[in-house]
Amino acid sequence: MDFLETILTEKRKEIAQMPTVAPKSTNPRPSFYETVKKDPTKMHVIGEIKRASPSKGDINIGVDILTQAKSYEQAGVAAISVLTDGVFFKGSIEDLRAVAKEVAVPLLCKDFILDRKQLLRAKDAGASIVLLIVAALSQTELKTLYQEATALGLEVLVETHDEAEFQRAKAIDAQIIGVNNRNLKSFDVTIATSERLDPPADEAIYISESGFRTARDVSRVAPHYQGILVGETLMRANNIKQKLTELQVARS
Repeated sequence: MDFLETILTEKRKEIAQMPTVAPKSTNPRPSFYETVKKDPTKMHVIGEIKRASPSKGDINIGVDILTQAKSYEQAGVAAISVLTDGVFFKGSIEDLRAVAKEVAVPLLCKDFILDRKQLLRAKDAGASIVLLIVAALSQTELKTLYQEATALGLEVLVETHDEAEFQRAKAIDAQIIGVNNRNLKSFDVTIATSERLDPPADEAIYISESGFRTARDVSRVAPHYQGILVGETLMRANNIKQKLTELQVARS
């Protein structure tokens, strides 16, 4: 099953019914890029709020998302990611709006963004970062949405999975580049994906996404990545502070 194409087909239907909003003024948040750049000695963690996924099914369907978000913030995450897809991840834009009122850290709208309407909606709901998935967009679409997002004052996490996608992200001068260890077609996960891509030491920051459960996992990517995105492990953790501290490994 091609999960990505299935999701995108449903997402296009959703976008067709989505109204265009004019973002209202929202409380400013720290720059995620600057937060990471200021402290290169530790691994920065993006804590994700994710009730479910197409591959795992329900993860923590009864979670109190506000308690979860505040726990992440108190535990020292660099940013919080909120899944806003309803059909496959059981999230909503209202989840993002609610979390935005409770925390002050950078906030990522995690969705399959294909249209400017979604950028406006994310901004209006309080996001300071949006996700653009290279595999879901043509190069023209990627560049246009990147420019539109930055013009709205949003930071952009540009997600890649292989060398060709990585080079497409570099071609638009993306400053925050993610490498997803999850194959979006099969949803198989391997941290070796991030190890294989081996980002250069330059002005961009690099985030390894998915598959992290232990400090040993994180240490595998620590030499070349400044941050990791962690969802399921934190959503299942009995002690969020303890688990987050474990994952914030030292970087050389």
